[in-house]
Amino acid sequence: MNNPSTQQSTIPSNTYNHHIADDEVDIRELFAVIWQGKWIIAAVTILFAIASVFYAINQPNIYKSEILLAPAEQEGSSGLAGLAGQFGGLASLAGVNLGSGSSNKAQLAIEVLKSRKFISGFVEKHEILPDLMAAKSWDMQENKVIYDNELYDAENNKWLREVQAPYKPKPSMQEAYKEFIEVISTNTDKETGMVEISAEHVSPYVAQQWVEWLVADINKTMKSRDVIEAKKSTDFLTKQIQQTKVADIRSVLYKLVEEQAKTIMFANVRDEYVFKTIDPALVPEEKFKPSRALIVILGTLLGGILSVLCLLIKEFTNKKNKC
Repeated sequence: MNNPSTQQSTIPSNTYNHHIADDEVDIRELFAVIWQGKWIIAAVTILFAIASVFYAINQPNIYKSEILLAPAEQEGSSGLAGLAGQFGGLASLAGVNLGSGSSNKAQLAIEVLKSRKFISGFVEKHEILPDLMAAKSWDMQENKVIYDNELYDAENNKWLREVQAPYKPKPSMQEAYKEFIEVISTNTDKETGMVEISAEHVSPYVAQQWVEWLVADINKTMKSRDVIEAKKSTDFLTKQIQQTKVADIRSVLYKLVEEQAKTIMFANVRDEYVFKTIDPALVPEEKFKPSRALIVILGTLLGGILSVLCLLIKEFTNKKNKC
């Protein structure tokens, strides 16, 4: 005689196993669904491939110009280093920095180059806002940048873009900074200390010009900062000399003044103040991006994957609705 408790426990177990079997995905069924919808998959994949080709063709070539730099040696640094050990405290009171080497100055210059203040001044000084924000393509035959007519009227030098407040038709310096910081890059080799600065643009000539301007402007900016600082320190030290009667202190102050005079002199006679050019920027002959073949391949794969997923989702949705 069968135990009732055994029968009751067996029924739920069979039902549970039946539901599991229904929910399991049969690989053969998947392939069958894919095979039945092969023409749909092929059509969607071809459409994506064609769209990818058109998209890739319409993408403008982007050129990248690079320059290789070495931190310039700071003349008089040995003398400053000697004074730093003995009179660093006194020098700091006068605003004199005796411990900054060429590597520290180069790193500071890189951070200044990437700052909002420097980039905003750079964009305004060289009037590159149209090339930065409205360039569409480059005419190789005439070596001319072609602008987007919906954004900028080159003939009348007028911005036409339609934006919502607080933005204006003419891009702000904050917008220009965000755009510019995306097209320039700086890389420092930790072992050698070499610095590489690069710029990207639809025109290879514009990219090369930007890199040259960047290096020239950062050298001028850092030179100006050091000259102003040295002059202020000299004025302070001169006043202290006049107020001090102790011979030893006056001797130290004179040495500090002498070092500031050297800083000003070397700054005025050297154009490559922070960075020396090792390998100058060239007009690139080959594009940097886009990789049109890769765009087409990825677009075609995306079309195939999406079509297969849509077929499977549709099939199993219908199957569950029937159940």
